Amino acid sequence: MIHLSEAPALFGPVHITALVMILLANIAAGVFLRRLDEEKLLRLLHRFGIVMLVAEVCKQWFCYVYLFNKEPNLWFFPWQLCSMAMYVSFLVQYVRGKTQTAFLVFLSTYSLLGGIVALILPYDMLRPQIPLMVHSFAYHGAMLTEALIAVLILKKRRRKEKPAFLPATVLFLGMAAVAEAFNVAAHVLLHDPDLEPNMFYITPFYPSTQPVLSDIAQKCGIPVEIAVYLGLIILTSFILYLLARALAPWTENGSARR
Repeated sequence: MIHLSEAPALFGPVHITALVMILLANIAAGVFLRRLDEEKLLRLLHRFGIVMLVAEVCKQWFCYVYLFNKEPNLWFFPWQLCSMAMYVSFLVQYVRGKTQTAFLVFLSTYSLLGGIVALILPYDMLRPQIPLMVHSFAYHGAMLTEALIAVLILKKRRRKEKPAFLPATVLFLGMAAVAEAFNVAAHVLLHDPDLEPNMFYITPFYPSTQPVLSDIAQKCGIPVEIAVYLGLIILTSFILYLLARALAPWTENGSARR
């Protein structure tokens, strides 16, 4: 196993190099992808999903064998906010109409937010296990590319109806509800914080370790902290939605805005 002597430092050479490479790759992708039509972009998004799913299977095997010494552990169970990108991008080609639009808006907002935050503050990604670290940065870099593809698809459609943010938010909240149900079930079965998952980082059993949110949990309780956390994700994603709308203008009569 390829293993570093210690985990790379936050904003150290490895982190900064990875960010620069991801940024350059996405700039190059933007130049190339804007030439493709909607159908080709949808197929490409679907293929991204396939690759991400295959890579996730390899990651789970790696964690089980090398990280957890073949002992059951749900910490890396793939149902985090960032995990949703591979499911949504894989399924987007199989849905139509408003559901597909909701998927595309989700990728360009909630998924994009998760990717950006994870890349800027990759606390759980800067690991001494090189394969795991490479997968994490490549995966989250691909999330940015998927968001770019989603915005381009929405821009090329120019339909009469503007892409709504609410359906994507309902999708996000549904995913969060599944995550919380999984957190509760795992806690009941395992009752061990070292083995339990913390899907979407909203477990109701342990307070957040993030600044400000941890203070809210201590003063107001974990349910309030979770509500604030989800509210901040929705608010920030809505800001990204407005930015995406500015980059992909939509008009009532379906014609491009001059």
